[in-house]
Amino acid sequence: MNQVPIKLGPLALLLTIISICLTTLSILTFTTSRADLRLADKYAETVKTRYELEREGQAFLQEAEETVSSGLPLNAVFDAMPVPGGGISRTFEQGGTVLTVTLLPDSEKEYEVSGWTITRQWEEDNSIGNLWMGE
Repeated sequence: MNQVPIKLGPLALLLTIISICLTTLSILTFTTSRADLRLADKYAETVKTRYELEREGQAFLQEAEETVSSGLPLNAVFDAMPVPGGGISRTFEQGGTVLTVTLLPDSEKEYEVSGWTITRQWEEDNSIGNLWMGE
């Protein structure tokens, strides 16, 4: 019987290239999914902080409503800072995020919400080091 020799050189090379490509793609998939998870966690923390500040702001509005409906002036609300125009303002801070609520007296209603501002403190990232500024 005559046996035909099987040449595995091209097949082995093709399988090696396929396994390298699959390994590279799996590593890229893993690192991308971890980065997505970190970003989702960061976003969830931001939303949680904002909702907590919104809750505190709504509690302040309820306190102002109770004060005004009891017959006291708007500036009698506890722990509120006066603002020009006879209004009051209160600032809430949590984790670098600040909510400022400003109420002004209104002739038709007892008061009007004139400001509801959420800001976040930003600091420049200097961890890159000594970069060339193009000069």
